[in-house]
Amino acid sequence: MRVALICRDKPGHLQTRLDNRAAHLEHIRVSGVVEMAGPFLSPEGQMTGSLVVLEVETLAQAEDWAANDPYAKAGLFESISISEWKKVIG
Repeated sequence: MRVALICRDKPGHLQTRLDNRAAHLEHIRVSGVVEMAGPFLSPEGQMTGSLVVLEVETLAQAEDWAANDPYAKAGLFESISISEWKKVIG
């Protein structure tokens, strides 16, 4: 199943994102379940959140992936939404 994670950063936490970016990208690489991912951007081009699409067997696996994301562990996110997602185009 595909699962979309929509994560919004806490205001003023860009440095937290930058400080944990390498660990976040390593988490993506080693997990082997990320189909696509990237940051949301402000009108000024600053990163303000994340969209991550996972290919997992269960919603619980997606929740576990999200909980172990270094960004989440660092307290970066103001909110996290985890929903099953159906790819139609692309």
